[in-house]
Amino acid sequence: MSELKDPRVLFAAERTLLAWNRTSLSLIAFGFVVERSGLLIHAISPATESTEQTALTFYIGLAFIALGACAATYSSWQYSMFLDSLWPGRIPTGLFRKVGLW
Repeated sequence: MSELKDPRVLFAAERTLLAWNRTSLSLIAFGFVVERSGLLIHAISPATESTEQTALTFYIGLAFIALGACAATYSSWQYSMFLDSLWPGRIPTGLFRKVGLW
């Protein structure tokens, strides 16, 4: 079991932040694809006048984009709270604490 003064604890927190950032970016990209797929369907078959389907894909895509933004915000907040819980003497020398939040 490692202590909090071990630099691996800080590095594990940074890896967790990066994993959440990848997840939130994937959610945002998927939301963008879903939102644009409604426009593609409407462009391929404009005779059907599927405004409900276009509106549905817009709101589903917007929900995924909002979910990704919330995940990024929450993970950054959680990482910041973890860094604030560490004592200054427990962070390895020469490392910038909040570089992962930039």
